[in-house]
Amino acid sequence: MTQALKDLGDYIAAALPQDVLGTEVNRCGELTLQVRAAGVVKVLTYLRDDAGCLFKQLVDVCGVDWPSREQRFDVVYHLLSLKHNQRVRVKVATDEETPVPSVTGVFSSAGWFEREVWDMYGVLFSDHPDLRRILTDYGFEGHPLRKDFPLTGYVEVRYDDEQKRVVYEPVKLTQDFRSFDFLSPWEGPLPGDEKAGGNS
Repeated sequence: MTQALKDLGDYIAAALPQDVLGTEVNRCGELTLQVRAAGVVKVLTYLRDDAGCLFKQLVDVCGVDWPSREQRFDVVYHLLSLKHNQRVRVKVATDEETPVPSVTGVFSSAGWFEREVWDMYGVLFSDHPDLRRILTDYGFEGHPLRKDFPLTGYVEVRYDDEQKRVVYEPVKLTQDFRSFDFLSPWEGPLPGDEKAGGNS
């Protein structure tokens, strides 16, 4: 199977040398194509329509954040070919300002997936028919799956019974509930741990 995937990667790279930057079959036996952002529509169209590929199903589009890289985001497309019983992963690298072309014209199911990537990571998609938040509220600030997003968020959302509406308030960490013993949890039991008595 690994050799068949290597051959498929070479076949695709030979057909699209300007757009496919590299191919790899990892230890799990999965084919990954690294693709130029500007060529993603062309590559996905080829993968869908070519008789040797026939990746007719877009299973998922997701984001990955690498804050130390200049192009900190990967947009990852997972495709399935039922005809050939194969899967392929397509990766596109981008930064915070450069939009990735939308592939909704190739796979209509990409619409919601791309909205999710924008909502969670802030990756822009050019020519998307309806790029708006899908999982967070319309007034939400930031993109929660970025690695630099604070764990507690920026605001707290709650229903105020007096005002009879949802209110947004800045997050406040109550210090009374934050007691640290400065011990690593790997070096000994934490205070309040019922199992610390040693009877297990």
